[in-house]
Amino acid sequence: MFDLMLITNNQEVAQFAVDSGVSRIFLDTEINGKKERQGHLDTVISEHSLIDLKMLRKVTGHFDILVRINPLYQGTKEEVETAIQLGADMIMLPMFHTAEEVKAVSSMIDGRVKLIPLVETKSAIDNIDDIAKVEGVSEVHIGLNDLHLDMGLSFMFELLINGVIEKAAEKLNNAGMPFGIGGIAKLGEGKLPADMILSEHVRLGSKSAILSRAFHNNSKTLEEFQQQANLKSEVSKIYDEVKRLQEESLETLLGTREDMKQVIHQIAGK
Repeated sequence: MFDLMLITNNQEVAQFAVDSGVSRIFLDTEINGKKERQGHLDTVISEHSLIDLKMLRKVTGHFDILVRINPLYQGTKEEVETAIQLGADMIMLPMFHTAEEVKAVSSMIDGRVKLIPLVETKSAIDNIDDIAKVEGVSEVHIGLNDLHLDMGLSFMFELLINGVIEKAAEKLNNAGMPFGIGGIAKLGEGKLPADMILSEHVRLGSKSAILSRAFHNNSKTLEEFQQQANLKSEVSKIYDEVKRLQEESLETLLGTREDMKQVIHQIAGK
């Protein structure tokens, strides 16, 4: 199983996404510190609210709602309680540094919903062994954007070839902890072709990815969203490609990785 997530707080868009095969709707309520970290970049900073869960819970079909809360602070317990009461299936904790922070949030959740730590700081990825051992953690997601900023890299996909993600994936696989990595664009698109990135997901054992802005281009309505992509077709292509890649030999996947290295070096100017 490979889970695809779509970031939206729009009920109609969420229903369309679920009908198109998306397995997780991602409500992004994180705002604390985000503009300071990413405000200078061409990235999406969502304006979602926990109250949006009320509308998203009206969506029908087989899917989970994942809520990204703010980094741990004095209001975290209230955020956790509200998210659970309003119907979150999973809570994602961003921008933490230690396993102790993850333990604190896991204690607040107390097994009521799944907890997904978002590993996106150097200290967090250095402590990934301990994070994977925290009781209540159901899976881990590695966020490439903030992580590459924290590590002073010029291109976030350098993390796929400099050993950082490779080592983290090995540790998580050894711990039997499911994990996902960053986002994915439409197949056949992207400065770094999405096909290469997906191949690396499969080689590393990743189980999930967030659908990138290429799928929605900051659309606010269902009509705008439908103009950006044939979502059902694009999602189906990704699932089919994952199945195909899972049947490929390791030699083939390593060959794609070598090709990907060359492209990344060109983009990063290294």
